[in-house]
Amino acid sequence: MSMAYLLLGSNLGDRKAILATAVAELGRQAGPVTAQSGLYETAAWGLEEQPAFLNQAVQLKTELAPLDLLAACQQVEQQAGRERLVRWGARTLDVDILLYDNLIVNLPQLQVPHPRLPERRFALVPLAEIAAQVVHPGLANTIADLLTSCPDTLAVQLFKG
Repeated sequence: MSMAYLLLGSNLGDRKAILATAVAELGRQAGPVTAQSGLYETAAWGLEEQPAFLNQAVQLKTELAPLDLLAACQQVEQQAGRERLVRWGARTLDVDILLYDNLIVNLPQLQVPHPRLPERRFALVPLAEIAAQVVHPGLANTIADLLTSCPDTLAVQLFKG
């Protein structure tokens, strides 16, 4: 079994319910979810004129190869009503593969570790909650170290709703 870390995000609809359903579906389609962070609310990154996101990191054990895991993630996104209209636009659900074991995957349709992970506080904060000492295979830094040196100043708040 491989260990994968995913980031889930939602900024349309009942964000909390969408993330809970996504965690359950990922567990069913991709493998057991063995850890999950709290929910974090952040302003949108990239395309800023849109509703705030709820983000959550999950760890799962999977027998799926990286591209098959990507297909499962995209299936869960579609089940949540995801439409890919505008890059970084508002969406019911976004599922990114942040890390997959110690693999480095560089394909047109999938890059692992996620190429923008070190510069995204909204991904590093929840990931550090469940995987602070995991080492980024391309940079040889822990997730905690990446969070400490992250240049992103976007506020990431634990969601209390």
